Amino acid sequence: MAVITASMVAELRGKTDAPMMECKKALTEAEGDMVKAEELLRVKLGSKAGKAAARVTAEGVVAVSSAESASALIEVNCETDFVTKNDSFLALANAAAHLVAQHAPADVPALGDLPYSQDGFGPTLEDVRKGLIGKIGENMTFRRFKRFASGAKVASYLHGTRIGVVVEFDGDEVAAKDVAMHVAAMKPVSLSSADVPAELVARERSVAAAKAAEDAAVAVAAGKPVQSAEIVSKRIEGGVQKFLKEVSLFNQSFVKNDKQTVEQMLKEKATKVHGFTLYVVGEGIEKKVDDFAAEVAAQIAAAKAA
Repeated sequence: MAVITASMVAELRGKTDAPMMECKKALTEAEGDMVKAEELLRVKLGSKAGKAAARVTAEGVVAVSSAESASALIEVNCETDFVTKNDSFLALANAAAHLVAQHAPADVPALGDLPYSQDGFGPTLEDVRKGLIGKIGENMTFRRFKRFASGAKVASYLHGTRIGVVVEFDGDEVAAKDVAMHVAAMKPVSLSSADVPAELVARERSVAAAKAAEDAAVAVAAGKPVQSAEIVSKRIEGGVQKFLKEVSLFNQSFVKNDKQTVEQMLKEKATKVHGFTLYVVGEGIEKKVDDFAAEVAAQIAAAKAA
């Protein structure tokens, strides 16, 4: 049986907002698997369990660079929030974004090989990164980037330094900028329902089916009639369709006017969005959470053994 630590429970609670005891039960049932435990909580608590994407853990910044022929979006990570306010770190991130837009590197190593000097370090971006690690005393990495040079117009939006969005469009620039702000706020996963990744749809259908099965079990236990298979199937499919509308940009209610969808707003403004890219700092990165109680116990045991 997997050992469920207090830090694991705290991490799951931070991701879902579920009660501590429910988090512990879910982790125990999932044998310590964080993703499975989160799904179990969604089945049990429904909308009361928040989405993991709303919580991000690792530190860093997102930077955007726009030029005449190309634009770029990049995420640069560090260890602590303190460093994200360091002028040298911010200069490094902005320079990296500019180099991506200007030179179109194939990957992170190629980006590091580009010529750049800063704070007395160089002659490459990678040399500057290594130099700043020694100077600041904290690791920093170029995590991911994307360059935009398709010929379409580009609108960008930064929410502080932690969320960055680039929208490729044709039409009204104000409308495109509004879409970029909308994406930062609502975090859609695709342009349309048809574009939602199959694995996300399958996962949502699985959660809906498990929830329906649990509701049926509760009804049986209470001596109440159980819904027919046809009704249950419609409920599951209805839940999936609701999910698709919630996570696809065109179907979402526009944040500046919830009386219309984003698609309706764009049509009104004679604007077409070809794609968007959303970076949230640390998304998908699990930051180490210290279990202080276990650490103290280990130190005491070590002292006794000495």
